Amino acid sequence: MNAAAPRLAIAEAAQRLRAGAVLAYPTEAVWGLGCDPFDEAAVRRLLAIKSRPADKGLILAAADPAQLDGLVDWAALPSARRDAVLASWPGPHTWVVPATARVPRWIRGEHDSVAVRCSAHPQVAALCRAFGGALVSTSANHAGAPPPRSLAEMEPALRAAIDGVVDGETGDLDRPTPIRDARDGRALRL
Repeated sequence: MNAAAPRLAIAEAAQRLRAGAVLAYPTEAVWGLGCDPFDEAAVRRLLAIKSRPADKGLILAAADPAQLDGLVDWAALPSARRDAVLASWPGPHTWVVPATARVPRWIRGEHDSVAVRCSAHPQVAALCRAFGGALVSTSANHAGAPPPRSLAEMEPALRAAIDGVVDGETGDLDRPTPIRDARDGRALRL
């Protein structure tokens, strides 16, 4: 690991995120990259590191549903659909939900929705709690490349471009979390 991407404890990682850092951390299945979703420069840098188009949108990970207050338009979902989403958390379930106007375009991409997850993964949840809100959570790979299941599998060029690493192990999922549309429950990624 180069000197520009030190290993960070959760508290220091949260401080760096608030200062615009892009960090790598373990998630439920693969290593992820994260940053402050309201820091446009940080998000644009993360997208450039991944070579990912901005129009695709990004996932937000949170420690609990309260961290999504003001970002998700729960009233736009039928109560049974909202209840199904909330019953799946915390856990490895990502849902595309109606977004409020507070969700920046650089997070939504070309959509009127936002993908969100309340994670039970210890590092993800702890990082979100220490940061004080939801974070961008996307796989730590260049667009189209396989996502790394360990820090050692992360591409060296990508590791060199980030600002720090939160140590830990990925969870026991064999692939990134499934994504479903909260409006009708259909699978978008399994």
